[in-house]
Amino acid sequence: MTQSVNNYQATNLNIEDNLEFVRTIAEAADERQGGDLVVLKISEVSYLTDYFVIVTGFSRAQIRAICDSIESKVEEKFAQPPIRSEGKNEGDWILLDYGDVIVHIMSQNTREYYNLEAFWGHGQRIEVINR
Repeated sequence: MTQSVNNYQATNLNIEDNLEFVRTIAEAADERQGGDLVVLKISEVSYLTDYFVIVTGFSRAQIRAICDSIESKVEEKFAQPPIRSEGKNEGDWILLDYGDVIVHIMSQNTREYYNLEAFWGHGQRIEVINR
């Protein structure tokens, strides 16, 4: 089931703003101990979006907490709700569509099964959090 946000205004962020947007998402996921965070820049290989952010949650509660953290931080910093979101009720794979950035918050089993990194492996991996 898809949730749509009626008052959505398209984000026309420049490249640096997109990276800051992605960094905000990554930091929010990291604050909730999201695992194996991967950011793929796919704008060169797909018209679908510019970036995928993929992160693992280790329980349904943690997956939802990561989602809530991302939505809160992005809303606070960019005043931007997701265009659509899916999977919140199930809590096994939550997708947040921000237009230029699509976030996948997945359980470990779901992530291994769908293996988005392999499917989109021709995209460029980028580091957005310094450790």
